[in-house]
Amino acid sequence: MKFILVLVGGGERDEELFQTALEVARPLDAHLQFLHVRIGAGEAALNVAHTDFAMGPALNDALKDLDHRANVRFETARKHFYEFCDQSKIQICDEPQVPGGVSASWQEHDGHALDRIIGSARHSDLILVGRTKKPFGLPINFIKELVLSSGRPVIVSASGPLRSLSGTIMVCWSETAEAARAVGAAMPLLARAKRIVLTTAIERDEDEENVIARLDGLARQLAWNGVNAEKECIIGDGAATHELLFSAAQACAADLIVLGAYRHSPLYEVLFGGCTQFFVNDYDRPVLLMH
Repeated sequence: MKFILVLVGGGERDEELFQTALEVARPLDAHLQFLHVRIGAGEAALNVAHTDFAMGPALNDALKDLDHRANVRFETARKHFYEFCDQSKIQICDEPQVPGGVSASWQEHDGHALDRIIGSARHSDLILVGRTKKPFGLPINFIKELVLSSGRPVIVSASGPLRSLSGTIMVCWSETAEAARAVGAAMPLLARAKRIVLTTAIERDEDEENVIARLDGLARQLAWNGVNAEKECIIGDGAATHELLFSAAQACAADLIVLGAYRHSPLYEVLFGGCTQFFVNDYDRPVLLMH
């Protein structure tokens, strides 16, 4: 995990995103590729509420405003990047350096935002994205599209001050391919954490002994990789799975959540809710997602 893509929006949450990126990169001596896509007014208008109702002069004013906002975000993102590298003493370079250490580079594109971002994501080991309610002209379901289409693990950054990511990591385990891929993707981070908690919620129709045996199997796999983990099985008692996992994360003071994303279909998650939607939209700590 040496080449990490950081998607910079040029907004108020850049600081939390940059600190998360640094916490991930430092123990790995990784390179941070910062990417900003300046979204044109026409493209942004497709994803901004009420713009499609504007006509005549109102539409022209709306497009000018979107274009102005895009330029401001671009300048802000670039300014934040250079300030971050200066303050954190990070070398800016475009090629691998010897000796290692954290390095960074800046890349910018115009338009075709989702295609450009997913293309860059597929050429990276890990993607970091900010947690924001404002899509900045991107589709409102942007993180979902990124997770489902990139084929790479995605970390959604914290929405507040960041603790160390090498403290406690909680793995939300279910016997699914998505969860297995998430654990595999997170292995470099798990290997450096002080504490690992493997957590699973036992649903009504599941046999408790089988669930415990499967969690033991995961713990055994991690032990062979030099990672010792605690195990916690939660009996639901009618509560929603995301509520149980949230309570467990609070109890163990997790610094990072590892989650197999979209175990149910994305449409099911949007309509009825689910763990992925909850941890993306409502949780305040960093979350590593893998589909």
